[in-house]
Amino acid sequence: MFLHSLMQRRQGVLILLIVLFFLPRVWAASFLFDATKAEMAGNADWVIDADVHNLKVSAASDGSGTPGSGNESNPQRFPTPDQMNVTASTAETYWDGALSAWAIDLVKNGHHVETLPYNGHITWNDGSNAQDLTNYNVFVTVEPNILFTATEKAALINFVKNGGGLFIVSDHGGSDRNNDGADSVRVLNDLMTNSVQNNPFGVHYNGDNISPDTFNVDTNSTDPVTRGPAGTVADFYYNNGSSIAINTNQNPSTTIAIWNVGTTRATNNAIVVYGTFGAGKFVTTGDSSPFDDGTGDPGDALYYAQGYADPSTSNGKVILNASLWLAQTSSPPVLKMSALNNNLLQLTWPLVAGNYSLQTSTNLSSWNTISNGIQTAGTNSVFTRNFSGQKQFFRLKQ
Repeated sequence: MFLHSLMQRRQGVLILLIVLFFLPRVWAASFLFDATKAEMAGNADWVIDADVHNLKVSAASDGSGTPGSGNESNPQRFPTPDQMNVTASTAETYWDGALSAWAIDLVKNGHHVETLPYNGHITWNDGSNAQDLTNYNVFVTVEPNILFTATEKAALINFVKNGGGLFIVSDHGGSDRNNDGADSVRVLNDLMTNSVQNNPFGVHYNGDNISPDTFNVDTNSTDPVTRGPAGTVADFYYNNGSSIAINTNQNPSTTIAIWNVGTTRATNNAIVVYGTFGAGKFVTTGDSSPFDDGTGDPGDALYYAQGYADPSTSNGKVILNASLWLAQTSSPPVLKMSALNNNLLQLTWPLVAGNYSLQTSTNLSSWNTISNGIQTAGTNSVFTRNFSGQKQFFRLKQ
């Protein structure tokens, strides 16, 4: 009898392990890294992974890239090898890009990463675009060198307003990598003039050129950038970047996490800034050098020293803390239910909750994911179902 019971337990454990082995990996949040604004132009390589390097983005007429006529990184949507195979010991060289160390760390923390390729589109609430911002939690652009269109600017601001996270990185004044007359300072200052709300983040990039290794960091235990899950920040190293001015009249939440060396914490000398807008969050800094992991495009001179992966600075901790904070939703999305008539039940929830699935059950013990029939209405996902003769339960599952 004892042996029989033991065998049953062993069989039960074996079955459980088999089931778990085949369960799909569930990502906590999805990050989309932009490559539509010449982020790989010149000596920059602000991509997470590129299998080929054949883009020409050095001239204004090339726009975000002309494939086959150059030697710049041409990042594909999904990094390869597959991120499903990333483990705690995976090296950043698993992928080929100056941002690969950052991306690998995000995956190790349970998040999903993608690239918006050079010919992709920045849209909000456009069901025809497979990479519409409603499918992601965080959008990242490091040193964009092409002006956002009016439609793109509205999409980005609406993304944040409706609960998304935005990580935007500038560089020093005059860093026009693709020679189109717009450097990242101008691009990001122009983003603040949009059809949704003027300067919603309350920031302005000064366009200077500073290179401090500053120890002026916020020591408040609640600061999400300097005191986050990636560790306590001691310093932040700039290598030719722009300082940032903030305006709390335009956004009272805007906070300076790190400021320039040898100065007091003032509204015009910020280096790393964060805040909220609507239901979402933003983080910004004025220098791309701290993000460099030293590897990527073989045709570029990339720098490990004082970059993301260099333990002599806290740059990696700053960036990862900020990323993990952006990935957090302030509260779970609300599933609303209403009866359209005697026969129809309608459920709605925010589009930005792209990492949540609608599930149904009749007994609260077994749940099934609903994958068909979900539509878009404004900024919401909508599902309509006929009433049946039995009890039905619904939930959003991350």
